[in-house]
Amino acid sequence: MLVREGDIEIDVPEQEEGVSDAVFFNPVQELNRDLTIAVLRAYQNREPRAQTYLDAMAASGIRGVRAAADGWETACCDVDEDALALCRENFDRNDLDGETIHRDVNALLHEDYFDVVDLDPFGTPIPFADAAFQGTRNLLCVTATDTAPLCGAHFESGVRSYSAVPRNTEYHAEMGVRILLGALARTGARYDIAVKPILTHATNHYVRTYLELDRGARVANDVIDSLGYVHHCRSCLHRESATGLIADPPDCCPNCGSDIETAGPLWLALPHDRDFVDAVRAEITEEMGTASRATDLLGRIEAELDAPTHFDQHELCEQWGEPAPAMAEFLGALRAAGYDASRTHYGGTTFKTLASVDDIRDATAGLFEKE
Repeated sequence: MLVREGDIEIDVPEQEEGVSDAVFFNPVQELNRDLTIAVLRAYQNREPRAQTYLDAMAASGIRGVRAAADGWETACCDVDEDALALCRENFDRNDLDGETIHRDVNALLHEDYFDVVDLDPFGTPIPFADAAFQGTRNLLCVTATDTAPLCGAHFESGVRSYSAVPRNTEYHAEMGVRILLGALARTGARYDIAVKPILTHATNHYVRTYLELDRGARVANDVIDSLGYVHHCRSCLHRESATGLIADPPDCCPNCGSDIETAGPLWLALPHDRDFVDAVRAEITEEMGTASRATDLLGRIEAELDAPTHFDQHELCEQWGEPAPAMAEFLGALRAAGYDASRTHYGGTTFKTLASVDDIRDATAGLFEKE
């Protein structure tokens, strides 16, 4: 079937449910791909020397073809010869130049360099991370679709894949973001490579991040200072964080005395660069099928407070035995009490604030008295 995205048209196999030998294509990832093109445009303004782009698991080649249509010197890599034949067909269909490489991408990235490498595997990207850091000059783009292990819902799998302890909390999407970033930061640091997340989002059961790379032992050391742990109380929803690679949790919850669960090591710093997010938003154009969604998502990301966890209003209200008021009223009451608060991109009832659970309860108590 023919699919049109952005300014290109590609041929993809009909996708069958269950196990299939057909070259994989996921229409749900159009938002991911639209944002990728906007990121590539914004990044080339940031680093004009960046010219080469590798679609590391090409499948139909839609990412690579779209990058080529946007002016990048593109290579598509896959171990499946049928996938590469489809990539070549799709380059030709759009009258574009593009290289196709029949190779294991780990071997390729240990031998060659690309300015931008895009990892979009099925499941965890960690088996490809070491090679990706070796073969990327400037920008590493990574998708993880194994959100259950990342957020702690599949605990043992998360520990094995990411060499970290994930916890399944009400901020599970953000847990996934920060476990992934922490694992990638530690992988890069082994090679004296520092990561700077310039855009990260958790959408539609996947996490996507764009990492600008810098090299040197000093900058790699500095990145380690962005790692640490989150200590979480399931009884009262209190949480706190601490930097460092050695976990030192409190003996019990300082708020209610219950047991504490610890997650990490994970990324505690801001998972994006606000100026870059704004630049990406300026590159969203009307031919993109998800332009409106992408613009809204980027606006929410840019406005998020710098906090390593978020709250879910419904979870808090359930904890308090109160009905959930309108989010605008709820956040308005919190701000009126002197606390910064922002919505997040993770969901309609999620928000960030540096206020404690008790502070939030006190600030919003008047809303429940109206009921």
